[in-house]
Amino acid sequence: MSKYNTIAVIYGSDSSEWEISCRSGEFTASRIDGTKYNVYEIFARFGRWSLAAFRKRNSVRTILPENCRPEIDKTDFSVTLNGEKVKFDFAYIMQHGTPGENGLMQGYLEMLGIPFSSCSSFVSTITFDKFTCKNYLRNVDYVKCADDVFIRQDEVTPGLGDKVISALGLPLFVKPTDGGSSFGVVKVKQADEFEGAVKTAFSEGRTVIAEQFIPGRELTNAVYFNGKELVALPVIEIVTEHEFFDYDAKYNGFSEEICPARISGELTARIQEASRKIYRRLGCSGLVRVDYILSGDDLYFLEVNTIPGMTSASLVPKMVRTAGMDITDFLTEIIENS
Repeated sequence: MSKYNTIAVIYGSDSSEWEISCRSGEFTASRIDGTKYNVYEIFARFGRWSLAAFRKRNSVRTILPENCRPEIDKTDFSVTLNGEKVKFDFAYIMQHGTPGENGLMQGYLEMLGIPFSSCSSFVSTITFDKFTCKNYLRNVDYVKCADDVFIRQDEVTPGLGDKVISALGLPLFVKPTDGGSSFGVVKVKQADEFEGAVKTAFSEGRTVIAEQFIPGRELTNAVYFNGKELVALPVIEIVTEHEFFDYDAKYNGFSEEICPARISGELTARIQEASRKIYRRLGCSGLVRVDYILSGDDLYFLEVNTIPGMTSASLVPKMVRTAGMDITDFLTEIIENS
């Protein structure tokens, strides 16, 4: 018997990733087991939360026109539909970026006592900030972290580029400390590109890091809790035609995502164990995806995604299919054990 009756899938966001979030949310809602749960889809952007669609148990999905979408009552996380008040007893968060990935949505749900699919508000906050997250992992023996320089807006002064390049060398990456889908990320190959890269990164976030370039192979691996143990899914290798795995490479077909990765069984096990250790060290829950660079024999941590993409073409569904699992059964495991 299921622990929950009525699932709210929350998508849309206040960030540049909001359209991707909608695609992830709609896919997730469509794959949640309709024989076990009532599924309600909430579009949430800039404080306005409304019911976009719903699918009652053993029924077809009903899409609501934009001008007829009832507002979500945030006092108790409910909606009134056709005169009936519906309270949601579980939230599946599919918001990429703020407020779903930086802990704000989790904090709201925690205050109401409503279970949800992702990491806690605290863990979501620290993992969403790339600089903070790396500081939790700098001294472990199972991954390395590239050298970096943390930058606030008022620290952008003449000569900063020279200092950063002297410390990190060229090429290097400049990126917002928060955010995803590679928005605001620039690979700097020449010194005169640094100032423009910093401006681009600040257009997407309030703080920025410049990070040492680590040549190597990009690998990614997802981990989740199945109620008994941490399960690491198959590893994917990402090969892109671009300078790095940027937005265009991610979503417009300019990359090859090889699953399982063309690496040895020993290396696969090493990466999967590193992912489980990172999950435990950061205090994660639900499903997370960890990104790496393999440089020679060294495994470098890139970032952790606590709300990984979930469209039919996304990385995690590919891992699930390669593992021989059904995506609906997989989502049920996430819901029942988060």
